[in-house]
Amino acid sequence: MKYVLLTLALLLNTASACAAGDAEAGGKLFTKTCGGCHSIGEGARGGFGPELNGIIGRPAGTTADYQYSDAMKNSGVVWTRDKLAAYIEAPKKVVSGTRMIFWGISDPEKIDNILAYLETFQPK
Repeated sequence: MKYVLLTLALLLNTASACAAGDAEAGGKLFTKTCGGCHSIGEGARGGFGPELNGIIGRPAGTTADYQYSDAMKNSGVVWTRDKLAAYIEAPKKVVSGTRMIFWGISDPEKIDNILAYLETFQPK
């Protein structure tokens, strides 16, 4: 019985780690899919979209170097991992009236990978 519980615990831990995403794959996807408008990392700043350093836990529409839509500034959204996942999947469903021109990503694995990449740029 002890081994069954240990095996179950290992499987759950592995599934949890997989659900967290692959930051390296997310970085490649970010560059192709998001990097045309958003920057992240050292020296990141707003351009066609806001910079995304420290995005998780940040209230929407609050970076100083980007001019947000009224919809984003007034959304009341705080970017949690779950809220970002929903936004990456369907931006206009999360913030109706956003100016972001993006069709969304429907593949949960790709979303998890992008989120894992974004998490590498959170303050320590």
